[in-house]
Amino acid sequence: QLQLVESGGGLVQPGGSLRLSCEASGFSLDLYAIGWFRQAPGKEREGVSCIASSVGITYYADSVKGRFTISRDNAKNTVYLRMNSLTPEDTAVYYCAAVFPLLARKWADYDAYDVRGQGTQVTVSS
Repeated sequence: QLQLVESGGGLVQPGGSLRLSCEASGFSLDLYAIGWFRQAPGKEREGVSCIASSVGITYYADSVKGRFTISRDNAKNTVYLRMNSLTPEDTAVYYCAAVFPLLARKWADYDAYDVRGQGTQVTVSS
């Protein structure tokens, strides 16, 4: 069974940092592109970041550029999302998803992904 499990969410103060993890089981991540998405209450799900399977090409939403960093450790079958300088607007449930192959123009399209995790809550509040 192909599964993705997110972890690392929690409550953090504005200006703080978190690192989310997305671990795969039942398949090897190294051929897949992995995307991170988020959905805040009352808002549509949006693409946050994506890392392609080859040469580590990355994509970021404008709202997180310079603050978030996506990376992968194929040996651990895990992708990470490092989030710095968090603001209350970053509060959401964060999901990871996997797709092979990736169409670059669809990196932020959640429906284009084949395997999806259950999400982890990130709350930014003082």
